[in-house]
Amino acid sequence: MRLGRSAPVESRNGHEATRRTVIVAGAANVVVGLAKLIAGIMSGSSAMLAEAAHSAADTLNQGFLLTSLHRAERPADRDHPFGHGQERYFWSLLAAFGIFVAGGGFSIFEGLLALTRSHHENPLVAYVTLVVAFAAEGTSLARAFWQVRGEARRRNEEVLDHVESSPDITVKVALFEDSAAVIGLILAALGVGLSQLTGSPVWDGGASVAIGVLLVAVAVKLGMDSKELLIGRAADPQTERLIRAEIESRPGVDALLELRTMHMGPDSLIVAARVALNDKLGADQAEDLADEIDSRLSERLPLQPHVFVDPTQAGRTPRPEAPLSRPGRPGRRERPERPERPGRPEQSGIAGNRAGG
Repeated sequence: MRLGRSAPVESRNGHEATRRTVIVAGAANVVVGLAKLIAGIMSGSSAMLAEAAHSAADTLNQGFLLTSLHRAERPADRDHPFGHGQERYFWSLLAAFGIFVAGGGFSIFEGLLALTRSHHENPLVAYVTLVVAFAAEGTSLARAFWQVRGEARRRNEEVLDHVESSPDITVKVALFEDSAAVIGLILAALGVGLSQLTGSPVWDGGASVAIGVLLVAVAVKLGMDSKELLIGRAADPQTERLIRAEIESRPGVDALLELRTMHMGPDSLIVAARVALNDKLGADQAEDLADEIDSRLSERLPLQPHVFVDPTQAGRTPRPEAPLSRPGRPGRRERPERPERPGRPEQSGIAGNRAGG
């Protein structure tokens, strides 16, 4: 039997906050991308064209992120008993790939071409566009940072620590994209300004290459984070300490022998614990204790835990390589081998070799 139950936790508010953050970023990217494209064509600035490609990639990525939010909200079913939360990680990986190719690749290519050609720029329209874009991208960045700071405050963490450890990759993508957009605008302004002052297209092309390198770095970081979560990342150390403290503090638990956790989405966590229960506990009391552990973890954790408790004898230390018992059959002991009956003929070549040896 499975000890414990999966206590649902209401996370609609968090999903809606993330959805609003993505929509704000997407709307800003559409408006600003068109303005950058027009300004790049009119001014002849490679840096502005690189920024237009950056905004186009970001707009595509916001579509990926909105798709991930919609698909991740589907309820659990027979084929996906823990829900569809990991859809968020898959679509975020596609978004990182989009930043790498559509944003970084085009920006570097356009910058290298600008270094080999001479052109006359009309920087006024570029400056106006940069001011408008900075206001729009700054608003989107402020929205993403406000959400991340609120999440970090609720978990009593520093903002940077929360960004590094948070399993909500969707908000992280929006935050990193907007941060890269603001830095890219500064680089584009420097490129246009220095090209105007020196009369050399090298500065404008160099700014475009720098924007591309920045986007490649952001894409690699987001791609690595998405990959880590897709293959199954454990809870952060602070969360695991909280889980361990809750289990060990329950009356009737002599020791927590093994604890394993894995994120199944930003709002879902598998908790598998091998515990040594007091020998005086009966079966009903063990059931009640598991339910109590489940309830306490559901109250204390900021996400939905799926708790599995495996009772084990206190004196029996599990081997490091031995997996936890499968959910539904905790604490099952291995069946000892039956001695062979004398005079019984062997029925396999392997058994015969063993007997002959």
